[in-house]
Amino acid sequence: MHEATLWILSALADAPRHGYGVIQEVQRLSDGKVRLLAGTLYGALDRLAADGLIAVDRDEVVGGRNRRYYRLTGDGEAALEAESERLRRAAEAATAQLAVRRRLGLGPASAHRIAW
Repeated sequence: MHEATLWILSALADAPRHGYGVIQEVQRLSDGKVRLLAGTLYGALDRLAADGLIAVDRDEVVGGRNRRYYRLTGDGEAALEAESERLRRAAEAATAQLAVRRRLGLGPASAHRIAW
């Protein structure tokens, strides 16, 4: 799953939102570290809707402009849950490996080169 997809699905997990609301919620959830651009967002929303992970919740006219609200679908919730679990397992594996490194006395001062 692309990082933008993870953030968009997360932003829609608790409530339907319009595009700008998704952008704001992603910034809030990521403590300002992720900023979605409108062009990226709307392309992703179309793709996620086509994939059945989100759906149009409703349209509103505000100040003469249409606002389309999106909501997470059941498939979207399942995808977000699976990705969250995958990331949790990856973080646990990385944390365990760092603990081994510390027990072995290897730290930032020990520069080991890895050849790929």
